[in-house]
Amino acid sequence: MRILGIDTATWRASVGLRVGDVLVCERSELADGSHAVSLLRLIDEVLQTGGCAVSDLDAIAVSGGPGSFTGLRISLSVAKGLTYATGTRLISVPTLEALARTVADRGTAICAVLDARKGEVYAACFAPTVTGLRRLTDDLLLTPEALLDRIPLPCVILGDGVTAYGPFLRDRLGERVTVLPSDQYGPRGGMVAMLGAGRLRAGLIDEFASLEPAYIRPSEAELKAL
Repeated sequence: MRILGIDTATWRASVGLRVGDVLVCERSELADGSHAVSLLRLIDEVLQTGGCAVSDLDAIAVSGGPGSFTGLRISLSVAKGLTYATGTRLISVPTLEALARTVADRGTAICAVLDARKGEVYAACFAPTVTGLRRLTDDLLLTPEALLDRIPLPCVILGDGVTAYGPFLRDRLGERVTVLPSDQYGPRGGMVAMLGAGRLRAGLIDEFASLEPAYIRPSEAELKAL
């Protein structure tokens, strides 16, 4: 089974290729502007290094949100274009779950936090189990202050939300939380591919035409229309 995983939900673009249970190649890069500039190049590099053509893929898994509106649109548009051209399958993976899975081996509760701007964060909490992660919350849009009441303790916190709010969370929750630096613990395309493989085996394939990112918050255009 060959699965390509794509994550551009934050400023860090990450693409990974899994063949069976093996992560064959992964490339990550901070965007210097739009992901549209670098994403196709990263995909090409990963596929070439892995010795795999797009037509060889069993599925393309994409980080489906929440996250940056522009980043989510870019990755889904690229994934849709590739699946349309090749006839392969398209799978959306929850962004916060994929991020939390990158540190699931720490054996403690995990809170994935992304900066949603406007003084808010996207967040979800998980607990490790022998088979993976168990959700403790839905994907949330809330203030950092409100998040304090939702974080299970002890807990590992990661995601680009810690850049703005890590010191606040650490100050309020103290030694009961471990805040991981976002430049070292970011989204991984290989993890998106792994979760995509699991959903493919379970028959959870998304409908190409109707699939949209899970924004949670209305877009600026929708708010202006209202």
